[in-house]
Amino acid sequence: MADVVAIGEEHAAGGLNIHPMDQFIIYPLFGDGGVGMFTVTNATLWMAIIVLCVVLLLITGMRGRNVVPSRAQSIAELAYGFVYKMIEDVSGKEGLRYFPYIMTLFMFITLANFLALIPASFSVTAHIAVTAVLALAVFVTVTVLGFVKNGASFLGLFWVSSAPLVLRPILAVIELISYFVRPVSHSIRLAGNIMAGHAVLKVFAGFAGALGLFAFIPVLAITAIYALEVLVAFIQAYVFTILTCVYLKDALHPHH
Repeated sequence: MADVVAIGEEHAAGGLNIHPMDQFIIYPLFGDGGVGMFTVTNATLWMAIIVLCVVLLLITGMRGRNVVPSRAQSIAELAYGFVYKMIEDVSGKEGLRYFPYIMTLFMFITLANFLALIPASFSVTAHIAVTAVLALAVFVTVTVLGFVKNGASFLGLFWVSSAPLVLRPILAVIELISYFVRPVSHSIRLAGNIMAGHAVLKVFAGFAGALGLFAFIPVLAITAIYALEVLVAFIQAYVFTILTCVYLKDALHPHH
């Protein structure tokens, strides 16, 4: 915490000195020591808040199951139907067995992205350490599932039987490389988009604080970017989830 305060004092002393990446600093909530494996940090706190919000929305919101739904019940029902339809369309009926896992991913990422838009909050999905764990969990799950369901025939995912025979070994290598790159692209896409949006907001906020009477110019830009970030928050959760469904489809039906 002392390091964070020192950084803030250094920036204040420098006048117009905008540091948009400071908002992503992870620090311990208790004490001034370093961040270790089991340190309770601001990221830990916000992930706990996200999980609590998911529980409140899906469990508490659906408790009554009213004929005329409340706002919470309406949101929960819309989210349920949206993810259910996505899995059914992309992965097929067989993929619906894994609905709870995919629904959990979607709700966690969606609420993490939206809660991060609250002023003075913390964006956990802007950190590659978080998104990489989510992406690796998907990668390991679908890979294990692919071998459990299909055995050695799961390797048919890498063999493009519709291509000319001479090209199949080359395409197999390309397919193999692209398969192992999946968790990298899966995680970086989410973290990169969220981090970039928040950094841009912080830059324009810094300009607004320094321009005095002309602060309305960056404020207008912040308003437009904030509206865009609301859209991005949902789109990035959707992209992460639909890619998970695509990878699940490959595990269930690996043959080209």
